[in-house]
Amino acid sequence: MDTRPKILAFAGSARERSYNKMLVRIAAAGAQRVGAEVTVADLRDYPMPIYDGDLEERDGIPANARKFRELMMAHDGLLIASPEYNSSITPLLKNTIDWVSRPVDGEDGLAPFRNKAAALLSASPGGFGGLRGLVHLRAILGNMGVIVLPDQLAVARAHEAFQPDGTLANPKQRAAVEALGAALASISAKLHGHALLPASEERRHDLSRIG
Repeated sequence: MDTRPKILAFAGSARERSYNKMLVRIAAAGAQRVGAEVTVADLRDYPMPIYDGDLEERDGIPANARKFRELMMAHDGLLIASPEYNSSITPLLKNTIDWVSRPVDGEDGLAPFRNKAAALLSASPGGFGGLRGLVHLRAILGNMGVIVLPDQLAVARAHEAFQPDGTLANPKQRAAVEALGAALASISAKLHGHALLPASEERRHDLSRIG
């Protein structure tokens, strides 16, 4: 039986070469490094109509909203890289949250969010790295019962920070992003009674990557 913490990682962007998609994959690698099971999802694969109460009443919850809700329910923690649009989060991310938080078959609408830990990141070509958007995302998730880690990370001037292969050029910055993913894995493991790699095994894993 797999007792590792399960982390769902995704970005609030559908763009193929999204900086935030690149960023969340780096953080996901940090969570995997300490033994978490990580699923990297792409919201582009779960298209949903703009939330409309009349649409919900007429047609019910869209199939993709149900699928993403089930995916969230199956994981212990959330690793989210959120772009900043006009000082807030993207319409794509907000719409996903709105649909996923609707009650399904009599189940609490906030069940996919309650008692989950989340780590937040952002990347932006601007000088603040998307920090203003994370303020809104933190408030939204916190009000829905998510335990949002106090530490977060923003990558400014993203068009210069990332290399063509999607990695970060600055090794210290890359290590910080991976550390945030590892911290989420650790908190999720403690919250849900799971296990991570012992320090000795983690070091052997790191050495195997180097070798």
